[in-house]
Amino acid sequence: MKDGFGREIDYLRVSVTQRCNLNCVYCGKTDCEKKGSELSPGAIGKLVGAFAKCGIKKVRVTGGEPLVRNDVCEIVERIRGVDAIGTVALTTNGVYLEKYAADLKTAGLDSVNISLDSTDGSTYRHLTGADVLERVMAGIEKAQSVGLSPLKVNAVLMKGVNSDGAGELVDLARKKDIDVRFIELMPFSDSGIDKSLIVTGADILAQFPFLKPTGQFEGTAEYYAADGFRGRVGLINPITKKFCSACNRIRLLSDGRVKPCLGHDVTYGLTQYLNDEDRLEEEIRKIILKKPAGHSFDTQTPSYGLNRTGG
Repeated sequence: MKDGFGREIDYLRVSVTQRCNLNCVYCGKTDCEKKGSELSPGAIGKLVGAFAKCGIKKVRVTGGEPLVRNDVCEIVERIRGVDAIGTVALTTNGVYLEKYAADLKTAGLDSVNISLDSTDGSTYRHLTGADVLERVMAGIEKAQSVGLSPLKVNAVLMKGVNSDGAGELVDLARKKDIDVRFIELMPFSDSGIDKSLIVTGADILAQFPFLKPTGQFEGTAEYYAADGFRGRVGLINPITKKFCSACNRIRLLSDGRVKPCLGHDVTYGLTQYLNDEDRLEEEIRKIILKKPAGHSFDTQTPSYGLNRTGG
């Protein structure tokens, strides 16, 4: 399935909840404890099946924090049960990952991304509002031990806040079989974004000149490595290197609405068509064709916080 600009849309991000057990400073969420409407595992499976008929091949389970749902393994199992889906991944803050990693692997999860913006305990606590860094690191070890691969760490750096810890994050890629990806700060806070805080991909390369391009591009990330590194360093630059022309994704929110673009507030309802498979597929195709050409981060701040969209 191609959208109105000829881009092949084959990647679906499924937000299974807007709830989160952390309160990260850049997320822009004011309702992290509010449950809101959450699709059942059966409804998620049915919707993913319809998306698969429209060309979706990869699904990423997101939140909020998906592991706050005690039925998250059933959700993964339902998605894995859709024949056309080749890859099932999950993004988590890692707090509950040690608990769920083995069961997620059994349910059919392939890989996991962990949001980790600092390896310093006090900085992590300032950024997230919780003293749980040791639990996150234990979750990373557990995910590796059960074979969830590739394992990636996502970090958002802010100047004067956690940017001085970039070296420790890069060291994770040096010492472990982990890809560490630095994502430029995006405008999701209620008051917009202070652009002076953005640490760009170019800033990272200037700080670590030993990183050399691998020539590997995966989705939105461009990868770098250095001699002696077990993993890679990835740069995701939505602000300074807009990559919308190559975007292949669409988002299903936890209430059953579809958000074609992370950087636009427009959403479309689908749950009213759950009992009509033909109409459901028809509506999905219409929505994909309405996907905008690119995000609007440069002109407006989205009202949907990251807890509702999953990034």
